[in-house]
Amino acid sequence: MTAEKQDEVHIVCELRCAPANRERVRELALRFVAPARAEPGCLYYHLHQKLDAPDTFFIIDGWANQAAVDAHAGNEHVAEVMKELRPLLIFGPSLTFSTRVSD
Repeated sequence: MTAEKQDEVHIVCELRCAPANRERVRELALRFVAPARAEPGCLYYHLHQKLDAPDTFFIIDGWANQAAVDAHAGNEHVAEVMKELRPLLIFGPSLTFSTRVSD
């Protein structure tokens, strides 16, 4: 595996809401996707919804390195969406960070 791949940072972000807030949380979380994908160092950025618990969402994203993660986390767009999103959540955002072990 190349050094570049070893530098990658992959994130799973879990968001959980009450059923009454599900559609609004989905709408807000979708607002992260296009801007994140346009950021330097973004490898992928996807929103998922749990099949057996539809009030649970996962943002699964990958970044070229920690600097790209830091830039994304400091992005004004992220802060703006989180301001609206956070009050609707009953859990999260819970972030799990990982690095690549295999190709």
